[in-house]
Amino acid sequence: MIEKEQFGAIVIGSGISGGWAAKEFCDQGVKTLLLERGRDVKHIKDYPTAYQDIWQFDHRNRVPLAIAQDNPILSKCYAFGEDTMHFFTKDKEQPYIQEQPFDWIRSYQVGGKSLTWARQVQRWSNFDFEGPDRDGFAVDWPIRYQDIAPWYSHVEKFIGVSGKKEGNAAMPDGEFLPAFELNSVEKVIQQRIHTYYNDRQVISGRCAHVTQPQAVHIAQGRSQCMARSLCYRGCPFGGYFSSNASTIPWAAKTGHLTLRPDSIVHSIIYDEDKGKAVGVRVIDRQSKETQEYYAPVIFVNASALATNQILLNSKSRRFPNGLGNDNGLLGRYVAFHNYMGRISGDVDGFEDKYYYGKRPTQPIIPNFRNVVRQETDFLRGYASFFSAYRPTGGHITETVGADYKDALSMPGPWKVSMMMQGETIPKAENHVRLSDTAVDDYGVPQLITAVGYQENDHRSLEDFLEQGTEMLEHAGVKNIQQNRSTQNPGLDIHEMGGARMGHDPATSILNKWNQIHTCPNVFVTDGACMTSTGTQNPSLTFMALTARAVSFAVSELKKGNL
Repeated sequence: MIEKEQFGAIVIGSGISGGWAAKEFCDQGVKTLLLERGRDVKHIKDYPTAYQDIWQFDHRNRVPLAIAQDNPILSKCYAFGEDTMHFFTKDKEQPYIQEQPFDWIRSYQVGGKSLTWARQVQRWSNFDFEGPDRDGFAVDWPIRYQDIAPWYSHVEKFIGVSGKKEGNAAMPDGEFLPAFELNSVEKVIQQRIHTYYNDRQVISGRCAHVTQPQAVHIAQGRSQCMARSLCYRGCPFGGYFSSNASTIPWAAKTGHLTLRPDSIVHSIIYDEDKGKAVGVRVIDRQSKETQEYYAPVIFVNASALATNQILLNSKSRRFPNGLGNDNGLLGRYVAFHNYMGRISGDVDGFEDKYYYGKRPTQPIIPNFRNVVRQETDFLRGYASFFSAYRPTGGHITETVGADYKDALSMPGPWKVSMMMQGETIPKAENHVRLSDTAVDDYGVPQLITAVGYQENDHRSLEDFLEQGTEMLEHAGVKNIQQNRSTQNPGLDIHEMGGARMGHDPATSILNKWNQIHTCPNVFVTDGACMTSTGTQNPSLTFMALTARAVSFAVSELKKGNL
C-alpha cells in the first residue's frame, strides 16, 4: 500500500546537518517532514547509561568478546563501548561491500552520530576554500569564507562553542563561550612552541560545549557542561550540542515538524513531466511497506556515503545513472581525513601539578603547511591535536595489598600524546557505487566502497611525524615515540564528497547554494557536498552550509522558483 502526504519540505536524515535543516525550515514556518531510517531516540529519556558508574556494567564497560567478534568494523570505533552499544549500527544490520578496506561507522537513529561525535568545531579559512583552485586539485569551491562566515556565527551562537579569539589566519575566530583552559604542562608546551616558531600557534580546543549558558541555550533546555567526559552516552544536561538536545526539540516546538523514524529512504521521486523532484519513496523499517511523501523542496542529509547511495539509487528516464548524475561524477572524489600519525612522550617534573575535571577537548596547532603557497613535496597539510595528562596507577610497585590499592588512584608522571588530522586530496578513483547484484533486506542495492590512501597521504604523515617530534623536543618532551597507524580510511568518521559543489555542471554535482545543478529543488548539505576536506573537523561547516542553503531555499520557495 502506498500512502501520499504533502509537506512544504522534506529532510532526509536527522543527524547534525539534517537536524539543522529541520530547525531552519520550521523557524521559517515551513511544514517539514524529517525522515530517519533508524529508531526514535528522545533526549534524556533514551540515554539509559548516562548516570551509570563503571562498576554497574556487567563487563566494566568493555565490549563483550562475542559482540566484538561479531562487529569487526564497528569495534574499531573510539566511542563504541558497553555504555554506547545501543547508539551504533551493528555490522550485519546494514551490509556494504568493501572493494578496498573502508571502515564505515554508522549510527542509524534519531540524532544519528550527533549523539556520539567528538564535538570539535573549527571554522575553515579562505585558504581552505581557495586551496583546490590555487593548487590545481579537485575543482574550485563556488564559495569563499565571506559567503559562509555569517552562517558560522549563526550556528555557533545557537549550539554553543567553547574557545578563545586567538587571531590565527588558518583557523578563524568565531562566536565563543569561555574556553576550557590548557593545563600546566600544555601551557609550557604552548609557550615553548611560540618562542621557537613564528609560523605555528597553539590554540585552545574549540568544541560544541556550553561552558556559560546564554539565553538561547536555556531556551533549548540545555545547561552547562559538567566536564564528565561521558558524552557518547548522550548528555542529560544538554551540555554538548546534539540534534536530540537542541535542533529537533526546537523545531518540534514550532508545531511545523513531523518526525518519522524507522523510515528508510529508497529513492527520490523525479517527475518527468514537471522536470523536477516531487517527493521521496520510503520503506518502513519494521513493516517493510512503502510510502511516498511529497514536497516542493528536498534536503538530503543522510550522511556522506548514505546520501550518495540514495542519489545513485534515484533513477529515472531523465537520470538513468542517478539523480543529477549527467556527468558520471556522482559517488566520485570521496575523501576523508588522514589520522595515520601519532606521537607520544614523557615530561619530567610538574609532579606538584594536576588538573580538575575531564576536559572534552584538546589544544590545537592549526595547519602551518602549504597554507599560503605550496612549500612541500605534498599538497595541503594537517592540524595537530595534543594533550598532556597524568595516567593513574603510574607508581605501582606492589601487586596486592593496601599499597597496591592506594597506588591505583595515584597519578603517575606526565605524558604527552599528539595526533594528526590531515587533508586528503579528492581523486576520481576514490569512489562509491551501487552493487549490480547485492541488495539489503529492504531491496536497496548495497554500496560498494573503493576508497584508499594516496602517496600524498604518506608524505603528509612523514612530515607530521618529523615536525611533531621536533616541536615536542623543543618543548622539552622526552622518550618520544612515533606511531604510523595502519587504520583503514573511514575510521576517521569524516568521510566527505561524492556530490561535490562547484561552478560547472560538467565537473560538479551541486552549485554554490548546494542545489543539484540539473535538479535544483534537491539540496545536499551533509558531508557529500564537500569539494575538499580541509584540516578542520567538518561538522561546523556542514551545519553552516545547511543553514545558508535553507535560507536560500525558503527565499526561492516564496518566489515560486522551486
